[in-house]
Amino acid sequence: MSWPAIIRYATVLLILLLSPLCATADRLLPGKPLFPGATMVSDGGSFALGFFSPTNSTPAKLYLGIWYNDIPRLTVVWVANRETPLTNSTSSPPSLSLTNASNLVLSDAGGRVLWTTNVTGRAAPAAAELLTTGNLVIRSPDGTALWQSFDHPTDTFLPGMKIRLKYETLAGERLVSWKGPGDPSPGAFSFGVDAGTFLQVFVWNATRPIWRSAPWTGYFVAVQYRAITSIIIYLNVVNTQEEIYMTFSLSAGAAYTRQVLTDSGKFQVQTWNSSSSAWTFLFDWTGGDCSRYGYCGPNGYCDNTGDPEACRCLDGFEPRSMEDWKSGRFSQGCRRKEALQCGDGFLALPGMKSPDKFVLVENRTFQECAAECSRDCSCVAYAYANLSTSRSKGDMTRCLVWAGELIDTEKLDNVDGDGAETLYLRIAGLDAGTTRPKTKALKTVLPAVLTSVLLILAAISLACFKFKGRVSQWAKHKKLTLDDVSMSGELGEGNHAQDFEFLSVRFEDIMAATRNFSEACKIGQGGFGKVYKAVIGGQEVAIKRLSKDSEQGTKEFRNEVILIAKLQHRNLVRLLGCSAEANEKILIYEYLANGSLDATLFDNSRRILLDWPTRFNIIKGVARGLLYLHQDSRLTIIHRDLKAANVLLDGNMRPKIADFGMARIFNDSQKDANTHRVVGTYGYMAPEYAMEGVFSIKSDVYSFGVLLLEVVTGLEHVEGRED
Repeated sequence: MSWPAIIRYATVLLILLLSPLCATADRLLPGKPLFPGATMVSDGGSFALGFFSPTNSTPAKLYLGIWYNDIPRLTVVWVANRETPLTNSTSSPPSLSLTNASNLVLSDAGGRVLWTTNVTGRAAPAAAELLTTGNLVIRSPDGTALWQSFDHPTDTFLPGMKIRLKYETLAGERLVSWKGPGDPSPGAFSFGVDAGTFLQVFVWNATRPIWRSAPWTGYFVAVQYRAITSIIIYLNVVNTQEEIYMTFSLSAGAAYTRQVLTDSGKFQVQTWNSSSSAWTFLFDWTGGDCSRYGYCGPNGYCDNTGDPEACRCLDGFEPRSMEDWKSGRFSQGCRRKEALQCGDGFLALPGMKSPDKFVLVENRTFQECAAECSRDCSCVAYAYANLSTSRSKGDMTRCLVWAGELIDTEKLDNVDGDGAETLYLRIAGLDAGTTRPKTKALKTVLPAVLTSVLLILAAISLACFKFKGRVSQWAKHKKLTLDDVSMSGELGEGNHAQDFEFLSVRFEDIMAATRNFSEACKIGQGGFGKVYKAVIGGQEVAIKRLSKDSEQGTKEFRNEVILIAKLQHRNLVRLLGCSAEANEKILIYEYLANGSLDATLFDNSRRILLDWPTRFNIIKGVARGLLYLHQDSRLTIIHRDLKAANVLLDGNMRPKIADFGMARIFNDSQKDANTHRVVGTYGYMAPEYAMEGVFSIKSDVYSFGVLLLEVVTGLEHVEGRED
């Protein structure tokens, strides 16, 4: 036998002889200690428990830990003796033992206990088992868990683990970072549930907060990373009468994925990439300036909706130091422009991450929450949420109130995203709308008020008489403006403006509601203009501002005002009002929380919301709306631009057809029409319409067929558009 063959034979024999000493089963029993060089391996081989030494540890230090067993890079997820490392001695090695009192004990060569589980009141023999999740559990003979490593995490958050806080004792788990890349001892950074407010989690540097989540609004999160790797992370918050905790799970077949608090204070989501044999970075909870705790100072907020992110003052506030603000130094924050009065009202700010330092008021409806803050002159803001989606028992309301300065507030780029909510901010000089005079004051004030009212009425009568001609001219001008934009054209013969009623909103009110058409309020942009989210009359609305220099914008305005005001159906978007002042053409719609269908259908992070029943209901809803347009309404309407971008979804994912700027009306006997101006979106267009300009009900049905295929397959059919 050749020397190479002898060496290979000896190597195989040595491996076979030593394997029982280097690896054990997934259980540790009393009287069977674990020594350096041997490991416990979970069923299936995913995790291992044993002794390890960091690569750059000098002198060599030994720690007891759990790591991923079947990947080439040592990645430790749990460490027992973080503060008491030991050294290895071949003559008298350290050991891990399970005692008859059901305790795991780590001791050095001299028998000194360096770490133990401290299980009390148990005398029956037990077994320690390493589960497939990476959880080390001590079980009694009847299977009861006496202790588990998941209740004592180090720096890593694994699927199935809970980061919790118990209400009665305020005790809970925290992740604590390593001190350095090769030093498992406790570092400066920690992550956990805030014991003061319960509803949010923090990353602290010692005791100083450096990152904070939004207060919990009852959400359940499904985050999809299909663009990088086929994985979906389901993050859930569970709130009971005893405790609140967060946990997460992974989609079937997902690669190893963990959330880790690094030694530099970053809280990151990482997944194992077998192709590159490395951990792939997916997301950093603490990344970006806006994520830094209190980055914009007191009463300031970080605007996430723009690029780049920017600090701004809350409504009613101004920078304390304009010089610092312009230089990018925001720590001093903002101050009120005008002092508050008890009767001042509240401005709704949607899409906000609510500030820190709130007080939780339990068992309140929304109206009671608003009243709680209104009657307290020191209350500067409130926010309300319904937690019924995740809380199994107890109070299902969440009323938050603030007094004093507002710290760590953000404007989120997704107004309906996780943690986004409406913050109601008390504004100086804003009419509360619900104030009532006190009884004593009423006797004194009433005579003066009556006198003032009589004087005002007299002045109004005189003004109406004196300027009757001017008022008539303004009314005529306004009517002419509306008639002008609603003259016959592609809608058909006749003037349709006189057949419907609508709410005409003053342009100055729209300016105020959108904060002068601020980019922070913008939620979309189309071929004819921009769309903003605002609150008018206490109702959230979508405001479409048509481009001034667009001839097509004028036609779109005319069509939409006439058609949508005439059409009433649950699957058609509802027009609430319009404005045609100062050469502006503005449409006001009901606000639909989930935006356009294409924004969800073709977005990897949101597509998970569209399960099969939801997709089927969307298809049925669009079909009902289309049938109404073609057959059941007073007018026969051909939409001519039916596509995923023109289907909006409400908060319950119910569809509504929108954008009637290109629609045409048919009379009862008309079957089709021809146009030299083909409008719409290629790919959705029927062939006879795209090539010859012939359109009919069949044209919309063809577009519906394309839309149906997109909803079923999740694949986008077209990208280009021709106006």
